[in-house]
Amino acid sequence: MNLIVDIGNTLTKTALFDAEGFETEAPVVEFSAGWVDALLQRRPQIERAIVASTRGEEVRRRTVELLRRRIGRVVEFTPEVPVPLGNDYATPRTLGSDRLAAAVAANGLYPGRNVLIVDFGTAVTIDLVTADNTYRGGNIAPGMQMRFRALHDCTASLPLCGACDEPVLLGRSTVEAIQAGVLQGMLFEIEGYIARLQGRCADLCVIFTGGDAKYFAKRIKNTIFADCNLVFRGLNRILEYNASEENPILPGRCGVSPHPGKPFGPDEQH
Repeated sequence: MNLIVDIGNTLTKTALFDAEGFETEAPVVEFSAGWVDALLQRRPQIERAIVASTRGEEVRRRTVELLRRRIGRVVEFTPEVPVPLGNDYATPRTLGSDRLAAAVAANGLYPGRNVLIVDFGTAVTIDLVTADNTYRGGNIAPGMQMRFRALHDCTASLPLCGACDEPVLLGRSTVEAIQAGVLQGMLFEIEGYIARLQGRCADLCVIFTGGDAKYFAKRIKNTIFADCNLVFRGLNRILEYNASEENPILPGRCGVSPHPGKPFGPDEQH
């Protein structure tokens, strides 16, 4: 059984994978020794683990050390860890582990296809994997709550609002205007990316993930696959890849394919 640990900005999320499938554990604020010991008492069959973090190296290393005292094989997901995907990112060491893991998962689910991954979290990330099994890069934008918070925090009088079930197109009150501006703006933004990339990437598959994925998946008129566990799936695939005798963890590879594809230029078609 594999233990997957994804340390986010505020919470640490975990999942367990075995031959029959996977299940998630309740998120925790602090990943403590007591929590791990209780988990291992319930699931002594855990043999391997992988730890990824967007909260910083120190937190990730502490978590890895804690697990290595209890579990035989623990992979610390750093830029040096090989992944089963070509990587054309110009600065691979700065690529978020969650973005790369989601790309690895998408490629595993839809190998040999062009896949657009939209992650609706604290930030909205838009990432592309092309049919030659290469991660091409992506964009980062403020997430839904960050947009609502910024309008309130960066102005003198705008109220702090949240999402509504059906945002109007044009608001007739300040609250409606903020909700429509944030939510309709995000809808237009994502629909624009999908339309533009569908024109350049044949048979484009679109996957939504992240905490707000379901909200937007049912409001965008495209064939969308929603998978809120995409990062978990990717981290598990990376762990399995590095557990294979044919793919030992080697220094200096930085997750880059030995034969990466050409950069995704402004006029390139796939």
